Amino acid sequence: MAEKVAKLGVAREKDFMYYVKDGGVWKVQRKQPGVPKGRQEKVADGGFEMDTNYIYFVDRDGDVARAKRAVGGQKRKKKARASAKKRSAPRKAKKSAKVKGKAKGNKKKAAKGKAAKKKRGKR
Repeated sequence: MAEKVAKLGVAREKDFMYYVKDGGVWKVQRKQPGVPKGRQEKVADGGFEMDTNYIYFVDRDGDVARAKRAVGGQKRKKKARASAKKRSAPRKAKKSAKVKGKAKGNKKKAAKGKAAKKKRGKR
């Protein structure tokens, strides 16, 4: 999956993060609460040009490796969308039935209920 670009054998330290930039390996101190941001430092020069179609990283051996970029992300399942449409249709029918039931009720009771709700909200 990944191919080695440069064999550098960088010795890693636990509290540092390593990354590849402009054909070289850099390190920066990991962020910790209450500690100011660390300053980046160049560890090794790889002597290679970077291609935008690949991502470059430091592997577990301390060497620079690259892997092909995944352009466009993953495809999504089509079944999930179809089932969501099926679910939404019956729910709409239930809501319309409830609205009809409220319309048949007494209008005075509905008005009193609305006034009581307004008073509760102002407190």
